[in-house]
Amino acid sequence: MAHPLDFFHFCPHCGHKDFTVFDACAKRCGHCGFTLYHNASAATVAVITDGEGRLLAVRRACEPAKGTLDLPGGFVCPGETLDEGLAREVKEELGAEVAEWAYLFSQTNVYRYSGYDIHTTDAFFACRLADNAVVAAADDAAEVMWLKPEEIRPEAFGLLSIRQGVEKLLERWAEKGR
Repeated sequence: MAHPLDFFHFCPHCGHKDFTVFDACAKRCGHCGFTLYHNASAATVAVITDGEGRLLAVRRACEPAKGTLDLPGGFVCPGETLDEGLAREVKEELGAEVAEWAYLFSQTNVYRYSGYDIHTTDAFFACRLADNAVVAAADDAAEVMWLKPEEIRPEAFGLLSIRQGVEKLLERWAEKGR
């Protein structure tokens, strides 16, 4: 596997070309001593179910994995908490307000964007939408659908972390006899 910073050939601080691997997650400049760490980006995933036990899924409108299924969510912006990022992403993609949320679990992912691998840690949250919520596809969601547990096919979800998360959800639901 390539080093996560192989894409960067010059020190971002001084611009020198003596910018080499320091450890598994960092490169260091031999000229000015600046060390750049590549840490995982935080992302959120909304697991939204309705009173009938159906899961809300969206169809991706953009690459990567355009046209495949996904769960609402996305990257947390600098200065945002996970909760704020979750609420913003649900609002952007569905036009709905999150009334309550609870952390479920996390998955790792490598999100290929603009030819660059972005390592993420995706935090999955059980979400309840506001009582008057009406959902509609927006932003990078092309379509919204409600899936019964027996209709959910993990292989239809295009991003590895989401697919693995959906598998984990189905296992948990089966254990609870849902």
